[in-house]
Amino acid sequence: MTTRPEISIPTTSTSSIPKPFTLYNITLRLPLRTFTLQKRYSDFTTLHNTLTSQANGVSPPASLPPKSYFTSTTSSPALAESRRIGLQAYLQTINTDPDERWRNTPAFRSFLNLPSTSSNGRHSNDIRSAINGASSQPITDPVAWLDHHRHLKSILHSARLAITKRDQSASPQSQHECSASAKKSLVQAGQITANLDQGLKTLSSDAWGSTGEKLGDGELRRRRDLVESARKEKEGLENLLNAMVAKSSLDATIAQASTASKEKLLAAPGESQAQRKPATGRVLGKETDRTRALDNQGVLQLQKQLMQEQDQDVDVLAQAVARQRKIAGEIQAELVVQQGLLGLLDEDVDRVQGKIGVANNRIGKLR
Repeated sequence: MTTRPEISIPTTSTSSIPKPFTLYNITLRLPLRTFTLQKRYSDFTTLHNTLTSQANGVSPPASLPPKSYFTSTTSSPALAESRRIGLQAYLQTINTDPDERWRNTPAFRSFLNLPSTSSNGRHSNDIRSAINGASSQPITDPVAWLDHHRHLKSILHSARLAITKRDQSASPQSQHECSASAKKSLVQAGQITANLDQGLKTLSSDAWGSTGEKLGDGELRRRRDLVESARKEKEGLENLLNAMVAKSSLDATIAQASTASKEKLLAAPGESQAQRKPATGRVLGKETDRTRALDNQGVLQLQKQLMQEQDQDVDVLAQAVARQRKIAGEIQAELVVQQGLLGLLDEDVDRVQGKIGVANNRIGKLR
């Protein structure tokens, strides 16, 4: 059973080469990808005639909107919108009709740029096998190759999330579960990467896919780069996970050694492990008048109180700094104003000096 895509024609566009005509933008939504293709009304007419001829004269379950001989869709937006709705209903009716022969015909699937029913079934099985991690066959369908690569990126993203969650986890049980999930995702990613790489080798040998679609040298190089990038990302995640596991093991070993060394230092000379008594009371640090009369819970409460007082002092200091900063800003603004006034004063002085000079010249002439 093939997977039916979701078909819609949300918009139209106009092309002016060689003369104006309307293009209908068909959007197809598949489980792993979404793409858009453009068709003219004449393409729909050809599809309808082909379906009718292949069914020995039986018409499809839907009819096309009528052709207009006196009005063009390029000059009538209302006609273009009406035809868009009719063509969308035409495709959706064929796609959802209980009789599968219409949507499974080569003409209908080729019209929507979908693989044939046989290759589509193989495509779905390959995707399902890749998800379950059971497929080891090279991926030679160019369309399925891209879908597998998208799935590979999602698996690597899941592995990265599991590693991040492990780094943030505090309990050993949670860390172990996150490590197991990350390892499972990385194993699946390695298998899919190998399948993609082998599929590229097969595609590059003849540059033709199983659907008859030819891949150019540039597209092959782009896909090789995608595989290499995914392989490097997978190796980096594996190294990161292994480093985190090794660090956890080392931390546990150091903690055990530290506990054993402390117990050995606290033991009396010649005292065995069975004779050793657990330490009671506070034995480390210097007692003060405030802590000597308190038990461990009281000391903890006292520390919390001191930390709160320190936080309050910091808040007061921050407020004082903010006030000083505000005052400094006001001083700066006042300085700017004073500088402007001084500039105006300098201009007035220059102007008065100029007038005095003119007056002196006139007085000199009068003498």
